[in-house]
Amino acid sequence: MWFFDALLSGFTRPTDPGRLQLFRITFATVLTARFTLALGQGGWDRLTPGSLSLHLTEQRFGPRRAQLLASVYRPTLILRTIAALTLAAGFAPRLALLAALAGAAMELVYLRSPNAVRYTLLTGACLAVGGNLGHGLTIEHTPSTANTWALCLLVLITTDIYWNSAWQKLRSPQFRTGLYLAQWIHTYTKVRERLPHARGQYAVPAFVRRHLGNLTDRDIRIWRLAAATVIAAELVLPVALSIPQTMPYAVAAGIAMHAAFTCLKPRQLITFSGLTLGTYVAFG
Repeated sequence: MWFFDALLSGFTRPTDPGRLQLFRITFATVLTARFTLALGQGGWDRLTPGSLSLHLTEQRFGPRRAQLLASVYRPTLILRTIAALTLAAGFAPRLALLAALAGAAMELVYLRSPNAVRYTLLTGACLAVGGNLGHGLTIEHTPSTANTWALCLLVLITTDIYWNSAWQKLRSPQFRTGLYLAQWIHTYTKVRERLPHARGQYAVPAFVRRHLGNLTDRDIRIWRLAAATVIAAELVLPVALSIPQTMPYAVAAGIAMHAAFTCLKPRQLITFSGLTLGTYVAFG
């Protein structure tokens, strides 16, 4: 496999630079979607005078720093979206990448669970160390060592994400037995009509709610099987993606798995699922 050859060669093994360039386009497209969605559902009005978000920011950083953040907040939302679009188009990609990452990093200040931001910064750092990000929408395929180190980093990050996630799920009896998924779907089925913004935040199919959201023994058994399937997939996918003969099947399985994940929380998981699927190009 090329990954181990690259390690043994000290990252001097030539690789296809187009793989990282394709990830750059995917990365920027995902960020553009994330930044655009952040303008809605109160995002544009965050940190406005008299808002709870501004009050909490003042308590955390003090009035002066909070007012400074509030003054640059809306311009940053606009500029980072433009930067993400520019990065996708391949115009001044390094400058656009730094601007987009800086705009994403701003969310660390006010988001309570900024895991998606950290993952964005981590994968963005892999792009930053690439030697050839390309220009425009043209993909180059002449082998070189320019992007070997960056591609290896993407493989390591994705492998760690999957295996660490599988380990955490294995350690959780609630998840392993299917109770977590069964209870989550059951609770959502019961309260979704009482939550005015639930339909915009979640996309659980009606068939699933109707037939697997009743918390019966049968439901729990099915969700136990689903949990075991997810754990097995997360353990196997990094290996299967690295083997040319199994890669097409691994890609299909990964897309199906992340589509199911995203149904639970589309807005929250669009970044994680989009960027993780994008890193698959590094395995090829």
